[in-house]
Amino acid sequence: MPLAQLISAAQLQQRLDQPDLLILDCRFALDDLAYGQRSFAEGHIPGAQFADLERDLSGPIHKGITGRHPLPEPAQLLQRLRQWGLNTHSEVVLYDDGPGAFAARAWWLLAWLGKRDGVYLLDGGLKAWREAGGALTQDLPTPAPGTFNGSTDASMLVSAAQLQQRLGDSQLTLLDARGLPRFKGEVEPIDPVAGHIPSAQCAVFTDNLDSDGHFLSAAQLRQRFATLLSERPANELVAYCGSGVTACHNLFALSLAGYPLAPLYAGSWSEWITDPARPVATGN
Repeated sequence: MPLAQLISAAQLQQRLDQPDLLILDCRFALDDLAYGQRSFAEGHIPGAQFADLERDLSGPIHKGITGRHPLPEPAQLLQRLRQWGLNTHSEVVLYDDGPGAFAARAWWLLAWLGKRDGVYLLDGGLKAWREAGGALTQDLPTPAPGTFNGSTDASMLVSAAQLQQRLGDSQLTLLDARGLPRFKGEVEPIDPVAGHIPSAQCAVFTDNLDSDGHFLSAAQLRQRFATLLSERPANELVAYCGSGVTACHNLFALSLAGYPLAPLYAGSWSEWITDPARPVATGN
């Protein structure tokens, strides 16, 4: 069974009363930092708790050193997960508005800490839940503290220095999850430098989804990534994006397709450009 797993809205409705079920609402908006918390307060899936991308799923920014969403300190993340009630054998369901980018970040963090069984993304997110007639509530759960105690897996990460050393490697497949105009350097609405890491390919994360916002089938995803890999080995793949968030969507989709879990360059573009000595490319 692949590490990445999906759950449908109908399946989740049947499991809402299941003991030791942890549901995390990961809604977020880059242009409205209060959006997720506000939306959660207005209505969420029964039993869900709110996981904020910046407060819970990221660490502090150090200007000129880190990217925009550095990884959280493992001890602090573990403490937060236990506050939400996470146990070793908990089933976890993660959702956001629909595309799954923020939910996939939470999925990656759980895998990084060693929680790899029974972790699901709600396919289609809250949009699919609403369309399936799922109820929303403003009630807040009061979970008993959990006992999960994981440890980080260093093999899931690549540093900027490690990546820079590999840029000339013909076996490297470097996937950038941002949209094509940002990848090409034609626009850059967020970061101070436009472009991409040399040798990267544009692999927009939303291309993992169909027109309804559900993930493509495993076969379709495998065809997508096989084309991007060409003849290069899958175990030489590295994923990045703007700040280490949407790249997790590609890593989730790769796992759905049956590929091994590839490493993440967590600092991503927003960290890469903090050092002017690192090379930058534009265009295709």
